[in-house]
Amino acid sequence: MKKTFVLVVLFVFPLVAYLFFASGVNNFGKLPVLTEKIPDVPAMGQEVSLDGKITILGFMGAKVDSMKGNAFNLNQKIYKRFGEFTDFQVVMVVPKGKEAQADALKEELGKLSNVDKWHFTFGEEEQIKAFFKQLKTNTDLDADLSTPYAFIIDKDRNLRGREDDEDEGLKYGFDTSSVAELNNKMEDDVKIILAEYRLALKKNNADRSK
Repeated sequence: MKKTFVLVVLFVFPLVAYLFFASGVNNFGKLPVLTEKIPDVPAMGQEVSLDGKITILGFMGAKVDSMKGNAFNLNQKIYKRFGEFTDFQVVMVVPKGKEAQADALKEELGKLSNVDKWHFTFGEEEQIKAFFKQLKTNTDLDADLSTPYAFIIDKDRNLRGREDDEDEGLKYGFDTSSVAELNNKMEDDVKIILAEYRLALKKNNADRSK
């Protein structure tokens, strides 16, 4: 009897737990839409778009150098992990006139990883403010048009986030100054949205083969 109990604990329970969590991801693993149909980025002479991409969207502001640490955190903890996916990209909004600083930052990031899917788009101050307002988040841009928060935007330009985050409740963005938040929260949520699209693709392929 004792041996049977030990076998159940060692082999059966882990299998049941795996099946439970696997079914949970399939049935309940959709990342909530918090803002529908945000505008496309205010691209100025650059072919940058949110359409058809899973985008990590950020606002670096006029003091690009002061946001380097945030960019490196995002690059190391999120971009390097998911940058291999065809439909994944990082887009940073920067005020016009800061193109040289953005190019220099991208060059530095390029020493650590392939940065083909890191994009910078440039806009006037009022244009950036108006664009950020359309995200309808519970945070504001700083005076220099920056924010430490990065946002997950799906292929249909919907802002995804958390409705019941254990710390914040309604969570629109992820603090790129916190490695722990990127590791423990943003990474999980990017996994969820990627899995959501993979499952949808598999279902579409299965339906076509019928």
